Amino acid sequence: MRCVIARFPFDLTKAGVLETMKGVKPEAVTSDSVTIGRRQYPVKQVGQLITRQDRRDFSTGEVVRAMTRLGFTCRTIPMSAPVPDLSPLQRASAMLGTSVA
Repeated sequence: MRCVIARFPFDLTKAGVLETMKGVKPEAVTSDSVTIGRRQYPVKQVGQLITRQDRRDFSTGEVVRAMTRLGFTCRTIPMSAPVPDLSPLQRASAMLGTSVA
């Protein structure tokens, strides 16, 4: 499959990606991930290995689109809800397990 990542064309195949990632230890997943075989890899790690480009040169979206078109499962870790601002009294009460009205 032909795709463009960071303005460069690549001819990627599922077998080629599997071969490239064979024996590669996954880094810790903190955001988007790609499941290759039984392992989950960060999208940026996969993109760097299959394109041989610096991680800053491409976006996760470009790699996710390419991996999805090849048939790999891609996941996004949802952003956590923002923590409400608490007053010092409310914060101390929460740490003690009591409620302040």
